[in-house]
Amino acid sequence: MAFVTPSSTAEKYDVIVVGSGAAGGQAAYTLTMDGAKVLMLEAGRNYDPVSETPMFQTPDQAPLRGVATPDKPYGYFDATVGGGWTVPGEPYTNQSQDESRQFSWWRSRMLGGRTNHWARHALRNGPYDFKPRSRDGLGFDWPISYEDVAPYYDKVEMLIGVYGQNDGLENTPDSPEGCLLPPPKARIGELLARQRARKLGIPIVPIRRAVLTRPLDHARIPARLHPGNAKAQRILAEDMRNRAACFWATNCGRGCSIRANYQSTTVHLPPALATGNLDILTDAMVREVTVDASGKATGVAYIDKKTGVGHSVLGRVVVLAASACETVRLLLNSKSNRHPNGIGNSSGLVGKYILDTVGASWGGQIPLLESLPPHNEDGAGGLHVYAPWWLYKEQLAGKLGFARGYHVEFGGGRGMPGGGAPYTPDTGGRTSFGPGMKEEARRYYGSHMFFSGRGEMIPNEDSYCDLDPKVVDKWGIPVLRFAWKWSEHETRQAAHMQKTFADWVEAMGGVNKAKPEADGSKAIQAGGKVIHEVGGTIMGADARSSVTNSWSQTWDARNVFVADGGVFASNADKNPTLTIMALAWRAADRVLDEMRRGNV
Repeated sequence: MAFVTPSSTAEKYDVIVVGSGAAGGQAAYTLTMDGAKVLMLEAGRNYDPVSETPMFQTPDQAPLRGVATPDKPYGYFDATVGGGWTVPGEPYTNQSQDESRQFSWWRSRMLGGRTNHWARHALRNGPYDFKPRSRDGLGFDWPISYEDVAPYYDKVEMLIGVYGQNDGLENTPDSPEGCLLPPPKARIGELLARQRARKLGIPIVPIRRAVLTRPLDHARIPARLHPGNAKAQRILAEDMRNRAACFWATNCGRGCSIRANYQSTTVHLPPALATGNLDILTDAMVREVTVDASGKATGVAYIDKKTGVGHSVLGRVVVLAASACETVRLLLNSKSNRHPNGIGNSSGLVGKYILDTVGASWGGQIPLLESLPPHNEDGAGGLHVYAPWWLYKEQLAGKLGFARGYHVEFGGGRGMPGGGAPYTPDTGGRTSFGPGMKEEARRYYGSHMFFSGRGEMIPNEDSYCDLDPKVVDKWGIPVLRFAWKWSEHETRQAAHMQKTFADWVEAMGGVNKAKPEADGSKAIQAGGKVIHEVGGTIMGADARSSVTNSWSQTWDARNVFVADGGVFASNADKNPTLTIMALAWRAADRVLDEMRRGNV
């Protein structure tokens, strides 16, 4: 079993997985390693990062020196070979014309989805993050606790490889011994930022990222992940031996041909394929989940994007892992006599409570970093340190004016420049030429720091998506229509971010070129721009107030599971990918158990 075509799929599978990213890859891995026969459908093209990643190309080798374009918003060498906020033939709409009410939806149409392009920040949600309503009376509590998910965090960290350390901080959970790899050392700008952050009471610790700083322990980890399963242990041990540790070659956003960072295409899919239990069908645009007269799922219907011809495949269980909003679209389009409003929608909540991460940014010029001698600033393709949220006590006491917190990502340095200006000196509008420009470049290049806040959004009834009644995509499938609104909790949080960053720049002896926005609605990034959207199929304790149960299993169809971020009942300040994988592993374990019991 391997890559198949519409004419070569099996008659029926144990499980059909829609999507191949963090959720789909993890679900397929867990299911196939335990012996289930799985078909994975991916709407984008096949993609092989081992052969396609531009590991060693410099910006001058790319068109326009590699700068961003509408087709490549993160630059020419970004790993996203198909997708973005705009996908030809795949529109979406917004209900409001108000600029502040717009939602931008990122799709990644390629095998592995967004796991080929992401920051690799792999942060655990903490105990507060699963029970936020119990803490401040807002939003929803999850029907599960941190203790329910912690064993799956352990498994995912050991499988994919995550660097970091245990710091014993509030609501920033530690990992058991053997889960984490050593973090890389902080670089000069990061060291200065950490030193001056102490004046502001901000803790700076190694960030957790899914990048190998040393080879994985292939002799010990497989037995911990797959006890009693000799075949799975053998396959995983061999696959782990084929992953090299990072040698600081390039930015992780390009992908990784040596498999040093986590991508579904390099970590989940190779061992899953090696079991002989996985078929993968690419260029397959799934349009709906098919059901029988009783309302039970029988499989999915899809369009072969290469030919435009429709097909159906059968499966005992359907796992939707297409990303939060795409899964909403599939459920709403899956209408039948038993599911007149779409599968899982008896509560009317499919598409409700869409969430994104609160984002605001800042930058400053730091004289202490001027005129540095040339030095090695190589690193793990991204951040080495960050600031986890530190004001829990003040927030709980109501001193901040907003209910949820944020973490801070920051950096700078003398990495290789792209096609833009390599430095931005304060020249009063004067343009330099010749030797003067070279001297200014030597002085100022690498003396700027950037800061990005990543904060929690509280669910609200004004942020949701439904089907547009008039617009369809190029295959005739109804598209999503978004409604969006930030509350004052989020806009005040964004204003707090910028004020904090400006104070931090001053503490570093730096120069702020502007004043932070007092009006957070002017500081906050637009909905969808951080590309952390979750929710829309939230899990809960009963069918009246949620779409899935605590196992990510839809209340309305027992053999339909949602494995992606759609089940999130809240969106913590932590990046969601590690939690998506942990919940996908947990959901896949439930699928296996339900199949063994004959319940699906």
